[in-house]
Amino acid sequence: MKHLRLIALLVTVTMLTVLLAACSGTATTAAPAANSSETSAAAATTAAPTGEVVELELWHYFSGPDGDVFDSMVEQFNAQNTGIHVTSTFVTREDLMKQYTMGALSGELPDIGMVDNPDMASFITMGVYEDITAQVEAWGEKDKFFEGPLKSCTQDGKIYGLPHNSNCLALFYNKKMLADAGVAVPTTWAELEAAAAKLSGNGTYGLSMSAVKNEEGTFQFIPWFLSSGGTIEDLGGANTVKALSFLDGLIEKGYMSKDVINWTQSDAKSQFVGGKAAMMINGPWQVPVLAEEAPDLEYGVALVPKDTTYASVLGGENFGVCTGANVEASFEVLKFLMDDQNLADFCEKGGKFPPRSDSITYKDVWTKDPIYSVFSEGMPYAMPRGPHPRWPEISNAMSNAMHEAFTDAKTPEQAMKDAADKVNSLLNA
Repeated sequence: MKHLRLIALLVTVTMLTVLLAACSGTATTAAPAANSSETSAAAATTAAPTGEVVELELWHYFSGPDGDVFDSMVEQFNAQNTGIHVTSTFVTREDLMKQYTMGALSGELPDIGMVDNPDMASFITMGVYEDITAQVEAWGEKDKFFEGPLKSCTQDGKIYGLPHNSNCLALFYNKKMLADAGVAVPTTWAELEAAAAKLSGNGTYGLSMSAVKNEEGTFQFIPWFLSSGGTIEDLGGANTVKALSFLDGLIEKGYMSKDVINWTQSDAKSQFVGGKAAMMINGPWQVPVLAEEAPDLEYGVALVPKDTTYASVLGGENFGVCTGANVEASFEVLKFLMDDQNLADFCEKGGKFPPRSDSITYKDVWTKDPIYSVFSEGMPYAMPRGPHPRWPEISNAMSNAMHEAFTDAKTPEQAMKDAADKVNSLLNA
């Protein structure tokens, strides 16, 4: 473990340029406030001596509507607890990863930190998160969490966090644009290319997606090579090359913009909203955003078109207690955020899926809504990323390959061969 931690730190630190200030938990004197829950009062008393408040710093990268919902839940926690106060701070995902890495060396970490689920294994290895196995076991609700999301918080049999939400990818399509072009909703790669050909022209592209050189790009690439039978263990194989060649061909034929290499998933959504793309690959978190930004837009959602089989990718975020924090007080916050009802409320409003089996039963939206039900249909096809301590490097190799192919720096065959060489060396280390 120490050897892996040193390797992970040395590799990542060389890439850092940004370090923001961080605050760890401290206790300050404050007057008691009214409490709406005897349970919360008992928890607060346990977390801090009478008359003191444990101040906790929480970092997250939720933005837009789900950021507002999340911050409101933190405010609810603060209103219900006299002995713990949480300051919720937004940090971009990229900066968050950099600060965690530097914080593993400097000790300057938040008390509670959010992380994209495939990255957690790497940060556990670096020593960013505390072992909270005892707290989770004592809570008695571990078995309510689905195995896959909880696995992303686990290493060597120990639990370092809790899953907060899950999601996958699907195909969004503009109903009017498809109808005007006489195009049916595509279900296969061949149908997708044919549809994109008819929908492209006059400044509009058939399809938009994110191919940015980071985890978002990798996230969007994974369903394509899984659908063709490719695997991360065989990135240089014919099936994975076929997937990259297909996407590269869409760009070469003018059916997808070359600018996808610069687009985040939010940017791909903007192209869709602005009528610059008739279809897009994106996730359920965009549903409330579309309702806010384009309430009159008529769109539908379908499974990501397939080659040989339907495929998607598992997304979502975890929260963990960071090293050096007040573990007991911080875990009270996790218990509140990952409460069955609170998770159901957040995921419904934020366009995500709860990682708890009991939370799903509280809402009909995930089974009856015409949009969300499609994502529910796609969840069984969603493959988790990792977990692997070197996942950031594995992911980087894949997103680099996309960039190299889409910019004509390398052929898809050479780009995937080079990515495979890098990934295999990491997997076999």
